[in-house]
Amino acid sequence: HSRLFQEIGEELLGFDLGDFTEQALANILWSFAKSGEKKPELFQTLGDHIVVRSLDDFWPQALSHVVWAYANAGESHPELFKKIGDHIALLERLDSFDPQA
Repeated sequence: HSRLFQEIGEELLGFDLGDFTEQALANILWSFAKSGEKKPELFQTLGDHIVVRSLDDFWPQALSHVVWAYANAGESHPELFKKIGDHIALLERLDSFDPQA
């Protein structure tokens, strides 16, 4: 599966990420982290893209998948983590953030 993930990762780097839904971005990150395949440039590129998008359209579960993927893959993206943390902190009620929703 390593070759498949590497080739998919290379293809994804050439796509217009604006065409991807929030859930698709989260699923890509989750699947790479779950597979154990290392593709730091993909995590960096997707993180950079998510940082410039509005997080209002991300379901809580998608955001939790994004954070889990970075942690599980051992990747870091401080700007992304800050944006997600700020987004959650600004919710009217923290208990309205359900990472399983």
